[in-house]
Amino acid sequence: MNMSTFLRLSSCLLAAALSSPVTAQTAVKVESAWARATVQGQQATGAFMKLTAPQATRLVAVSTPAAGVAEIHEMKMDGGVMKMRAMPVLDLPANQAVELKPGSYHLMLMDLKTPLMKDSSLALTLTFKDAKGVESKQQINVPVSSAAPAQPGHSDHKH
Repeated sequence: MNMSTFLRLSSCLLAAALSSPVTAQTAVKVESAWARATVQGQQATGAFMKLTAPQATRLVAVSTPAAGVAEIHEMKMDGGVMKMRAMPVLDLPANQAVELKPGSYHLMLMDLKTPLMKDSSLALTLTFKDAKGVESKQQINVPVSSAAPAQPGHSDHKH
């Protein structure tokens, strides 16, 4: 191949690469993430966080090497009884924070392989799907705590 053919071919490949649509999704913002510590023999716990997506997105799966099963769950009152159910997806409207917290939406981690010790860290992989059906994964490490971490600006709050 001579130099002129090589340059033409390179130019065509570069133009094709630059003209193809970008499929990488902008990352979902994850804030105030934490997982509840467990005790010996406890087989399940929850993970909590605030998720904000730059465009309409769905949380479609969660996984962790620390648990045999990881699911998206919702707790809510139904006829005066608190009920929990697994959800296939969690909708994240564009630019609106969705809070996963105790007593509401949360990530349920079951069949724990070892206890989650306070002050340790838990690796989670969150799988999102955008409106076009494009999947993306985000790996995060969340602190393990016996209670939700203090929110900035609330440390001196008294009742």
